Amino acid sequence: MKITFFILKPILSVIVILLAAQPGKAAKVDTVLTSSEAMHKKIKAAVVTPDKYNSNTKLPVMYLLHGAGGNYAEWLAKPGDKDVVKKMSDLYQMIIVCPDGGITSWYYDSPVDSAYRYETYISKELVSFVDQHYATIQERSGRAIVGLSMGGHGALYLAFRHQDLYGACGSIAGGVDIRPFPENWDLAKRLGSYSDYPQRWETNTVINLTHLLTPNKLAIIIDCGTSDFFYEPNVRFHEKLLERHIPHDFITRPGSHNFEYFGKALVTQALFISRFFDKTL
Repeated sequence: MKITFFILKPILSVIVILLAAQPGKAAKVDTVLTSSEAMHKKIKAAVVTPDKYNSNTKLPVMYLLHGAGGNYAEWLAKPGDKDVVKKMSDLYQMIIVCPDGGITSWYYDSPVDSAYRYETYISKELVSFVDQHYATIQERSGRAIVGLSMGGHGALYLAFRHQDLYGACGSIAGGVDIRPFPENWDLAKRLGSYSDYPQRWETNTVINLTHLLTPNKLAIIIDCGTSDFFYEPNVRFHEKLLERHIPHDFITRPGSHNFEYFGKALVTQALFISRFFDKTL
């Protein structure tokens, strides 16, 4: 499904009104220190719990990944409305986890550098920590993953490869095809150079992982602005999903690779995830 700007605009307006009505500061943000045995280090994450959270009621969880150069606090500091993540937690009564994925990890278990094992960290160690310390729905029907840019790649990459864990995923201006960017964002440090390891790049780019999908197994939403340098790869990815008859939402509208766009896109992605939770739980 492709949603144009003209359809999306009234939906955004309604959600913005609902978010504006939220108190904003009712949700609680815990900065937690998690442990990664895979990388032998401690890693921070922000865990946002809604106003009505209590240990007796299990809630769904949305993992929210940051982009290259960011950290666990990026989503809580950068959007135009700095309380938007807390407001969404309140509005949809979901736990939102913002992990630290390293400056340029691309959320891989790097075959080049054993200090970068972020696939294991996010999808095993962090999920286990959150489920142990918070009242969560510990099934894929109550777990989703979303991200921006590098995190958009990460969210789809991890969801496609761990469909036993995640029931829904979303990408905002995601790097869904890394191959056009062999010299950018430390990708060569994570996978080795494209010229030396072309097959490694082919098998670790999201656009080439659609063979892992079956129709209606995973709820998918992708979003990218028309002036974004990732726009053309996102269009190709959308077309490939259509060819494979994989249901998904594809949203595009005027916009660039910046937080003005990311913040608006997050609002619609959270609505998509909330509707998935409402349908499956």
